[in-house]
Amino acid sequence: MKIVGFSINPLFPDRVIGGSARHQHSVLTHLGELGHRVTVLCTRHPEAVPFRWHENVEVLPLLPFKQPFPEPYAVPAYQIADVVQTVGEHLAGADRFYMHDGELLLPFLYRDVPTVISLRDNVYPETILGSFLFAADRLIAIAEYSRQVYLHTAGRFLPELPQRAITINNGLDFTRFCPAPPDPELARRLGVEPGRHHVVLHPHRPEPTKGLAQTIAVADVLVHQYGFETLRVLVPRWYDEKISPEVRAYYAGVEAELAARGLREHVILHDWVPLQRMPDYYRLGDLTLVLGSFVEAFGNVAYEALACGTPAIVARVATHRSLLPDTLIDKVHYDDTATAAAIAASILRERRRTSLETLAYLREHFDSRAQLAAYASAILGAQRVGPAPTRVVPLGPETRYVLPPWCYCWGDGMVFHDFHGRHTALPALSALAAANPGGFTAAQAAEHGIVADELAVWRREGYVAPLPEWSLPALVSSSPAVRPAR
Repeated sequence: MKIVGFSINPLFPDRVIGGSARHQHSVLTHLGELGHRVTVLCTRHPEAVPFRWHENVEVLPLLPFKQPFPEPYAVPAYQIADVVQTVGEHLAGADRFYMHDGELLLPFLYRDVPTVISLRDNVYPETILGSFLFAADRLIAIAEYSRQVYLHTAGRFLPELPQRAITINNGLDFTRFCPAPPDPELARRLGVEPGRHHVVLHPHRPEPTKGLAQTIAVADVLVHQYGFETLRVLVPRWYDEKISPEVRAYYAGVEAELAARGLREHVILHDWVPLQRMPDYYRLGDLTLVLGSFVEAFGNVAYEALACGTPAIVARVATHRSLLPDTLIDKVHYDDTATAAAIAASILRERRRTSLETLAYLREHFDSRAQLAAYASAILGAQRVGPAPTRVVPLGPETRYVLPPWCYCWGDGMVFHDFHGRHTALPALSALAAANPGGFTAAQAAEHGIVADELAVWRREGYVAPLPEWSLPALVSSSPAVRPAR
């Protein structure tokens, strides 16, 4: 088959800029290894040139989206026209279209080609809008949490989404991500001494929600309260720092914060680590921290580190609440520095490594071989059935509401909201959700003393979500045209 792939991010032959790009490389290279011809269209970048991931997989950085990220569509109209022309010409002879992320917001381009879209995040505007513009034949979520987010948002208006959306967990190559001795050359290059230093890893992008502030706060407690004078926190610098004033300003703020806390010696900002060195990087660590509020669609870091033998502490945000059972990974409520530091101190003192039970669970549920086989089946087996029909159902007395997947209740009436990134005392909602796990109507809410205005505020703020009721009359509807596959 001739397969066209799409990435709104630039791609490079010698580095991978995040977990999403790594999985795109794995999936499309796998299709090339199966004998299919793959052309990947991606965004132009000053350092990007055409290259091949495999003899059957060509990567062409042709698309004039804005760089650096974000706001890729912040370009003149003639450049959007160039995107349409380029993608349209390549799709003219394609048998399949695989859109990595949902960020090509031009569904008319692929209306005649069997199309699979894999959504890779729950945060960026282009991906979110792409889920509502879904007009493909198959949607791949990379964790069940993320699938539930799509069903409770775009799925309210796309009645076929539950049938078209599947979950394929991100996978790990356990021949690479596995326990082994630390690499002494990498350790020297990064300025750490395994065994003498207590090495904490923070391998994340430079976004505030990725949790560097929380990592620094934990480091402060470890050094100044628990006495870890040999603590070294490794933080990679973003590859686009030299072309992004915003990123440079971010790191300047980090440096100032470290100086103010007396942590300059303990936090090392280093060059971006190549993909092939990431297993060695994880093995250098005694602990990995994943404490941010970013609403991950999967969140690779914690699980890659665990697979390499390095324990991780994650905040109970998004996928991290459910990917691993609580008995197999340490979890804390978001922004609970004291608890995170106490757990970290215990792990560092004991030089604890990943448990055998955790390693076994990872290998059973997150094997890259199963992931690649599932992607190949979804992409190669895609059949063109037309755009997904849409319906807007009016809200009324029969509407049932639920606590959505992006919220959870804890403690004495506390509710955490992933997209707000904060804990709020809502005892009435907590009690209502506990009493009605299958959903509740406005009348049932009133029985708990919740007036209609309060319920409406919760809905608008995302603390409750309507369950789709497709048997009700639609305000807006459309029917798909059924087209055969090529």
